Amino acid sequence: MLTDEMQTLIRRFSAGAVATVNADGTPSVSPKATFVVLDDRTLAFGHIRSPGTVANLRRNPAIEVCFTDVVTRRAVRVTGTAAIVRPGDADAALNDAFDAAWGPYRPHMGAYVKIAVTAAEMILSPAYDLGLTADDLRRTNLEKLNTY
Repeated sequence: MLTDEMQTLIRRFSAGAVATVNADGTPSVSPKATFVVLDDRTLAFGHIRSPGTVANLRRNPAIEVCFTDVVTRRAVRVTGTAAIVRPGDADAALNDAFDAAWGPYRPHMGAYVKIAVTAAEMILSPAYDLGLTADDLRRTNLEKLNTY
């Protein structure tokens, strides 16, 4: 489900905009930056300062995450079902993944949010429709970022 290209983008741009549903049915979007790719059907992030997101997921485990490469203007949208897992209840693979990627943050993680991926899609900027390439966009956007 998560292609190699998608997994690479997620690993390089691990800050994802996480969408959940509030108790009143309104949408909630919150940035999370401690993502790990476990396999082609599973992602997870560490619950550090996510009380609203975790409360929403306990009520309704539906989740969507968007990871954006702002340099080449490509994104990965992932839809799935979330499960809250305490580090003491996690399997070795999950703990090991967070140790490897986010070791210094581990003591601050009250739980992991493990996402079973049900759909994933690459999203490309309309600039590609105009004939621009990833190299064109990289050059232009890096120039913009360098003036920041």
